[in-house]
Amino acid sequence: MSYRDPAFLRDHIKSIIAFYHPTCIDDEFGGYINQLRDDGSIYDRNTKHLVGTCRFIYNYSLASVTLDEPAYKEAAAHGLRFLRETHRQIDGGFAWVLQNRQVEDGTRHCYGHAFVLLAAAGAAKAGIETAPALASEVYDLLEKRFWEPEAQLYVDEIAAGDWNAINPYRGQNANMHMCEAMLAAYEATGEAQYLDRAHLLATRVCVDLADRSDRLIWEHYTTDWKHDWDYNKDDPKNLFKPYGYLPGHFAEWAKLLLILERYRPETWMLERAQSLLDIALEKSWDADNGGMHYSFAPDGTILDTDRYYWVLSETFAAAACMAMRTGEDKYWAWYDKAWAFADQCFVDHEYGAWYRILDGNNKKYDDLKSPPSKTDYHPLAACYETLEAIRYFA
Repeated sequence: MSYRDPAFLRDHIKSIIAFYHPTCIDDEFGGYINQLRDDGSIYDRNTKHLVGTCRFIYNYSLASVTLDEPAYKEAAAHGLRFLRETHRQIDGGFAWVLQNRQVEDGTRHCYGHAFVLLAAAGAAKAGIETAPALASEVYDLLEKRFWEPEAQLYVDEIAAGDWNAINPYRGQNANMHMCEAMLAAYEATGEAQYLDRAHLLATRVCVDLADRSDRLIWEHYTTDWKHDWDYNKDDPKNLFKPYGYLPGHFAEWAKLLLILERYRPETWMLERAQSLLDIALEKSWDADNGGMHYSFAPDGTILDTDRYYWVLSETFAAAACMAMRTGEDKYWAWYDKAWAFADQCFVDHEYGAWYRILDGNNKKYDDLKSPPSKTDYHPLAACYETLEAIRYFA
């Protein structure tokens, strides 16, 4: 078996979808049931997380395109209806968490709205007719409510019911996922506004902001977009906004820069992508136990030794894109190394899909394979982007 074989990658997409489908389809309340244990049993059928809903739509859309399976297109359309009819609120924003059809947390997160755009883009790729209009609607909403023209970046969080109640925190993570969504929307529609915005976001984060921190990407910023070096310093394992540099995001940005380069090539993109990926691997790979540490401090000290499923996923996707772009064998070697570790420690060969998080000794913490919002979007999309890179450079 070769991890580079397109047949392997398509089979892996199929195996991930098979773990969730059709268990995750909620025919009673609409949308999806996200919360599954390792064996596929449901432990919470009521919580509907915006990111989980969107990621399922994206997963099913990519699976429909890759595997040519009509049932997956129907499953994506099922989720898109729930997204538009239930997550979307009367003011145009999308609620963060629902309990069945009732809003539990109506906060407007930029991160969540990035995934709404990504879901619409994926659905458009799958040929769902209502998807391009939703993408356009979300772009306009973002422009009106989240975009800061002076900063040329998006704000992070806005309170429910008051578009003027903007949280002072600013972060790169939401803007990174917005870049991802804009690229996908451009691929799906060919509309220049999405590519223009992806290019601007990449330039602001990977050049303008990174140049102020040794060309590395810091996560947290003040309201006026100065590096906040103390944010969550006492909480390096914060689930959503951990302190420190995240090598997984270096790899993710490397992948996005290489995709962006295909459509609007500029000389800095490859150089920055290569630097970010090389540093991610150098700083985080555990030579003793295998796998990748999660975060490191500005002085290079490892902060969090946990291994997250998404980090390995983004790393193998970035390594594949880099190998195809540069022809350098060392990136295929890293691709194979990342996949071999994931195959041994993260992929559940009994029930399917990936475990979410392992400790520094590569052991699971629990049997919750898919807590709210996981859906295995990262490995599935990473397989898809690897296939796209192989196709593009063939």
